[in-house]
Amino acid sequence: MKVPFREKYAFGVGALGKDAVICFVNTFLLFYYTDVLYLSPAFVGTLFFGARVWDAINDPVMGMIIDNTRTRFGKFRIWLVIGTVLNAIVFVLLFTTFNLTGGSLYLYCTIMYVIFGMTYTVMDVPYWSWLPNLTSDPEERERVSVLPRIFASLAGLLTGTFGLQAVNLLGSGDQMKGFQLIAVLIAIAFIIFIGITVTNVPEASTLDQQNAPKLTMKKAVQVIKSNDQLLAFIGLLLTFNLSMQIMNGFMIYYFKYVTGNEALFSLFFFTIFAEMLGLMLFPKISRKISREKTYILACLLPVIGLLILFVAGFIAPTNAIFAMAAGLVLKFGSGLSLGVTTVSIADCIDYGEIKFGTRNESIICSAQTFLMKSSQAVAGLLTGVGLSIVGYVPNAAQSATAILGIRLLTCIVPIFCVIFSYLIYKNWYKLKGQRLLDLSKRITKFHSEANKTQKTNEGVLEEDVNFEV
Repeated sequence: MKVPFREKYAFGVGALGKDAVICFVNTFLLFYYTDVLYLSPAFVGTLFFGARVWDAINDPVMGMIIDNTRTRFGKFRIWLVIGTVLNAIVFVLLFTTFNLTGGSLYLYCTIMYVIFGMTYTVMDVPYWSWLPNLTSDPEERERVSVLPRIFASLAGLLTGTFGLQAVNLLGSGDQMKGFQLIAVLIAIAFIIFIGITVTNVPEASTLDQQNAPKLTMKKAVQVIKSNDQLLAFIGLLLTFNLSMQIMNGFMIYYFKYVTGNEALFSLFFFTIFAEMLGLMLFPKISRKISREKTYILACLLPVIGLLILFVAGFIAPTNAIFAMAAGLVLKFGSGLSLGVTTVSIADCIDYGEIKFGTRNESIICSAQTFLMKSSQAVAGLLTGVGLSIVGYVPNAAQSATAILGIRLLTCIVPIFCVIFSYLIYKNWYKLKGQRLLDLSKRITKFHSEANKTQKTNEGVLEEDVNFEV
């Protein structure tokens, strides 16, 4: 089923707004806390870890709430609107301190960061849950799925490349004021772009599902635990995301203190356009060499890029060409990975529907946001605690031990995470090649039969119960 151009791009542009918010937080909040508010790096790392663990717990709960929602507007749109408004407000408050100091400032930052994560969940889970329902055709799904990722990468490009410059410009040298003003501008853009999505993408009413059995927390946990391919997907996505989150968390410190050229941070981040290119070319590359080989390439390129960055840090630390070359290679691979994993979550939903008879998009998609939060939790903890362990001192010349530690944490640790992701994909994730084609045929047949006959109490066709990969 072809998705109309208007709906396709209206949905994708929503990611430009919501990812501008999360990219700005992921890229600059640690720096804002440690180098602007002068909070303890160990405290910030612990806060990031605890808040993300709490968010990860919230994600399946939000998925259950969405799957149980019955309104004439559908079940995704209404929560996307509520979550966007709430999260935009909290995002601004995150960078507004009301001149608090000492223990009050620590408490305020803790509360705001926890609430930010919770309100982001209210918005993020329905957005990604909506995506697999736009089409069930595998090739069309690949074309549609990359669009929000491309817009998300564009958000990362803009915030990462121009974020610090905008902060300094708006604040006229006062970074605290600059962060607050740019947060207001991003929040306004966030609401506008999500508004484009909810007013242009149709969603069927769910009032006709009033008598459908309610999804309980026990059932939600069972849906995740019983889907072996979802569990494999969780492993490969968690390890790859962890690699990128760790690298991003340390990158500003790497360029400011290890290379001694903070301007290279913006240049390196500008290479995120290569991630957008990887996403745009993903459907063509996947069709030409297969999705499986595409993921091999997606893992190999970041390893090469990180090695270039690591070696350049010794032989030419201030060389912009090496920094950008590393970023281009790394980000192109990251773009391919985003393409593969975005369509793979939809495949896991189809697999679960065939195997268990229920679709449960929001519960399964909440696993994706759960993974993002989990990787952010571990990366945040490792960044904050890691900086303390290596002896990092804000706004000061770093010791040789601290510099070596930042080098290893920025480049080498992420490489091992990427390798683990590839091994999981190779050995445990099975929805690829002929098995994926078989799944596509079965889901088409399943939906066709479901439209013709009354479903059984189990909601599955007898011949499909035994579908295995």
